[in-house]
Amino acid sequence: MKQLLSELSTVLGETLSRLECISQQPYASLYSLYDGKGHSLPLVAKYYTARGIASQEAYKLSMLGRESTVRMPTVYGMMVSQQTPQHEVLLMERMGGVSVEAPTRTPERWLQLQDQIVAALLAWHRIDSHGLVGTVDSTQENNWPAWYKQRVEILWSTLGYMRPERLSMEDHRFLFRCRQSLCSFFTDFDDPCVLVHGNLSLQSMMKEAWSDQLLSMVNPGTILWAPREYELFRLCEEGQPEALLFHYLQRAPVAEGFIARRWLYMLWDEIDRLIHSGQFSRERFDLAMRSLQPWLD
Repeated sequence: MKQLLSELSTVLGETLSRLECISQQPYASLYSLYDGKGHSLPLVAKYYTARGIASQEAYKLSMLGRESTVRMPTVYGMMVSQQTPQHEVLLMERMGGVSVEAPTRTPERWLQLQDQIVAALLAWHRIDSHGLVGTVDSTQENNWPAWYKQRVEILWSTLGYMRPERLSMEDHRFLFRCRQSLCSFFTDFDDPCVLVHGNLSLQSMMKEAWSDQLLSMVNPGTILWAPREYELFRLCEEGQPEALLFHYLQRAPVAEGFIARRWLYMLWDEIDRLIHSGQFSRERFDLAMRSLQPWLD
């Protein structure tokens, strides 16, 4: 923490009195900054432990911002440190408001907020990729089923030499069955790839506390072009996320095969998190396995 405080003081040209961690993700931590007199600055520092992610997020924010109907954080600059441990820092605009997880004051306001979120998503989902698919740093001309199969093969081969202790032999067998049956999940799939947020959750959306109006969306994922359904699979939890999912589907339905594919996406997303960050939700993984079982049987 002292090292980061010193580096940021040098970059900003003024002495900072302290940093305060306000959010932690598997690969990054978000800090609010305070000047020498203890006043908070109108920017935040996002600290990344993995190389290359900061520049990807900066590019993704600029892409989303150009087509957005809501505010996206402005990126002021990026710092790459060679000191041990090596890290990268994005200096970004500090966004106000509270997470959409916070209950609205009335049911009517929750419906209004859902309308605003869906409208913001559809503004991105109307941007066609013109045949491109993939992550910010590696887009390619391809179709989604073929690209996703590549992604699963990479995750599977990585598991082969990592052998993480959190996965049992039964888990490995189930993953193997899903991998073998992957093509059947995408039979007749023909949805185009569009611009996606890539990390859609209630935590990544901010609203005004007193009016419950949508303010901004933060923390996008590295996936740049994907079908709309890949945006929506993260909203499968009961309660507010699922209500928001159904509200979106009423406005813009997706293919019927999403009923099964959403659990497939959740299953391999947990493997992706385990490999790249060490984070793993046994609850989400087991839910995905139980939900996929009927299609494998």
